[in-house]
Amino acid sequence: MHKKIRLNAAATAGLLIILFFLIIAVFAPVIAPYDPKEMIASYLPPSKEHILGTNDVGQDIFSEMVYGTRVSLYIGIFAAFIVTGVGTVLALVSGYFGGLADKIITAITNIAMAVPSLPLTVLLIAYLNPGKWSLIIAISITAWTGTARILRARVMQLKELPFIKIEKTMGVHPAVILFKHILPNIKDIILTRGAMAISGAMMTEAGLSFLGLGEFGEKSWGSVLHYAFFRNSIMKKQYWWYVPPIVCICVCVLGFMLIGYYGKIKKGGE
Repeated sequence: MHKKIRLNAAATAGLLIILFFLIIAVFAPVIAPYDPKEMIASYLPPSKEHILGTNDVGQDIFSEMVYGTRVSLYIGIFAAFIVTGVGTVLALVSGYFGGLADKIITAITNIAMAVPSLPLTVLLIAYLNPGKWSLIIAISITAWTGTARILRARVMQLKELPFIKIEKTMGVHPAVILFKHILPNIKDIILTRGAMAISGAMMTEAGLSFLGLGEFGEKSWGSVLHYAFFRNSIMKKQYWWYVPPIVCICVCVLGFMLIGYYGKIKKGGE
């Protein structure tokens, strides 16, 4: 029987938020009134020509925010894809096969969880070449452990079910059991962990960019906030510079969290 995503009011709101930002990211060249790198006049307040004013070098802040949507979502989605994929594969191997493989993967997971993630991420960024993929790799290396641990526990429960034991006794190949029976039964958890991984990656990227360790050449929401803070926009009460990136980060992360907590997969007709 086919399956579909079950959306309640909260999950629907989350989906609409995500679609809103995805549309902005895809149609950024159409929506942004200016090239985000174009220099006009410094510190202009909000007006009809510049909805959010301009920054210290005369760049249109609204255009920066529109193009920054692309960078923030790109890093968040790709990092989450890697995190969820790695966590799922390790959980399937560890939970289903057990034995030495389980001991090694569990030991690596425990060690990785014991290391503070933010300092390690900062250290990795410092040694990698600046760029989006450096951020994605650094975030992925430190964020897969929770997904692997949660999914491993579920896989270990599923492999003890009678029909799974019968198939193992009959000599059914492990790959068939994993992909035909176990993987479909952990889709809900994978969906939840994937959505939460995106929100976590976006928050981490925003924090790193705020510290000046983000993408060079292209500004994300965190980068916009970084320059606003270090140009004393708060002291100068230039709220149109530092409030928008904070709001965008919070709302977009909220959208993915709503999908993660309330979006479920169910069989058609339920």
